[in-house]
Amino acid sequence: MPKGSEELTAARKEEIISACAELYKTMSFKEITIKEIGKATSFTRTSIYNYFQTKEEIFLALLQREYELWIQKLKQVQREYKEMTRLEFADALAHSLEERENLLKILSMNHYDMEENSRLERLIEFKVVYGQCLAEVGNCLEKFFPDMTNQDRQDFIYSFFPFMFGIYPYTVVTEKQREAMIQAEVNYVHMSIYEITFAEVKKLLGI
Repeated sequence: MPKGSEELTAARKEEIISACAELYKTMSFKEITIKEIGKATSFTRTSIYNYFQTKEEIFLALLQREYELWIQKLKQVQREYKEMTRLEFADALAHSLEERENLLKILSMNHYDMEENSRLERLIEFKVVYGQCLAEVGNCLEKFFPDMTNQDRQDFIYSFFPFMFGIYPYTVVTEKQREAMIQAEVNYVHMSIYEITFAEVKKLLGI
């Protein structure tokens, strides 16, 4: 058991976030309630309000955790490689996002609602981590491609991050959606998270 109020608070927040993540595997954002999250934790639903005021704040914390995990991966890439070709970096970045399906799912489905229905202090905490993620991608570009200018790096970041919002709905298609596209005769070519990300990064890097 964690000792001290700060450790206990952090542990309970993590338990709530993990319970939400587990429910999100089989339930939609609309279906998940604080009551349902409470059932999946070791304490009462009422206790959750000591840490998060809304369901959206819990999801925002989950998204923040996803970004933190992605930052760790980007730092790992920089530690493990002294240099990378553009093709190697595209491969590494695509693989790093392939591991973060929850990040991509939340971005595409519920991002606006989470930010709108979270307290300002929670939103600021999230934006700090989001800013760190932007910076870490920039650090990768600066290390591996020193020929890129500041403008080049900024152009990459502000093209790639908006692109991320569309990855999940394009790569994860339900049978109903697939059947609708067949009957509508839509020329849909399925791509995995890795494939679509790899293709986009290559394009942005001029490969």
